[in-house]
Amino acid sequence: MDTRGLVIEFFHVITADQFVERLARFPRLGSEIVPLDDAVGRILVSDIAAREDLPEGARSTVDGYAVRAADTFGASESIPALLELARPVLMGVIPDFELLPGQAAPILTGGFLPKGSDAVVMVEYSNAAGLGAIETSHPVTLRTNVVDRGEDARAGEPQLHAGKKLRPQEIGFLAALGYAEVEVRRQPKTAIISSGDEVIPVEKKPLPGQIRDANGHSVAALVRAAGGIPIQFDIVPDNAEMLDKTLRDALATADVVTLSGGSSVGTRDLMASCVAALPGAEILAHGVTIKPGKPTLLGRQGDKAIFGLPGHPVSALVIAQIFLVPFLDYLRGAPLKKGPAGHEVRATLASSLHSEIGLEEYIRVRVEEAEDGTLTAYPVLGKSGMLSTLARADGIVRVPMNAEGLSRGENVTVIKY
Repeated sequence: MDTRGLVIEFFHVITADQFVERLARFPRLGSEIVPLDDAVGRILVSDIAAREDLPEGARSTVDGYAVRAADTFGASESIPALLELARPVLMGVIPDFELLPGQAAPILTGGFLPKGSDAVVMVEYSNAAGLGAIETSHPVTLRTNVVDRGEDARAGEPQLHAGKKLRPQEIGFLAALGYAEVEVRRQPKTAIISSGDEVIPVEKKPLPGQIRDANGHSVAALVRAAGGIPIQFDIVPDNAEMLDKTLRDALATADVVTLSGGSSVGTRDLMASCVAALPGAEILAHGVTIKPGKPTLLGRQGDKAIFGLPGHPVSALVIAQIFLVPFLDYLRGAPLKKGPAGHEVRATLASSLHSEIGLEEYIRVRVEEAEDGTLTAYPVLGKSGMLSTLARADGIVRVPMNAEGLSRGENVTVIKY
């Protein structure tokens, strides 16, 4: 079947917001149970509740002496409170004795308070007062330096909610709650395919007219950093039969397929026609009002997305940052957002930028911080094939599609890489 005519039939340009709306049509991935130590960066499938009170009893938050707060009331430098030493509190066990009025029990951070005590005097505010006694000039109030039973987490109450991306602090919290494993969304397996007669493996020396496969490695690194599992395929030449086979193999293996190269309409464009010819496949978009990266394709076969990235390395990586990375997060359970993931800062633009109305443009910038803490964004300009512009950039600035550009001195939002 000759599918070349399908390219023009399916070619239609949509906005970035419409592109995101189409991505939202895909279902999220299923779940799996993983060991706690493998769960950092993963997203919870359901709420997690505490199985028991944490802590299971009142604990001291400092090294010092467990006391009855009333015994320290009125203590001062001139008239310190004199307290009889009781038995020391042993770590890891509930004390089997009761603290009597006028007594103080030595206790370490994390030790359980003995019955009868209701506060802790820090060791820094106490002095030895002869055999078997201490004095303190520092009065304490009820529950001072004490974390009560269930104050950190109460049994049966949700502590972490579905959709939460687990950071090291959540891992520690789950460990304290007794969770050795957790249920999280699967990591999206992402096929990485580079195409083009001129594209060669990175370890080879290019002949005239050839280029090394930068896209395959940069997109794979981006997928890995985004919590996905990249699966790199061999470079595919401009051959419809070979591209069709590779796409079918990729769809059988991965949750998402990315294909870079050949996404512009022309005689050498095979991507749209090969995607359209796949059984049950449809093209959701072929062109997006973004610069760089307008000739971007989005296809679908069943529940699997196919991203057709531009061949130019900068365009491919920018599109992957704007759409692919948020989509991978979405598949893993996070809300679907548009735009590169990263920390946003405000900076003053160092020079004016012209932009074409009707295209949402993303400008690479280098950010410098002055001694007073103010930030200045310097545009890093270059053509779409120049990867050095990305390597020199600290982040990216978005120019709205209805703007003619940005003015020098304007305060802009920089999304830092």
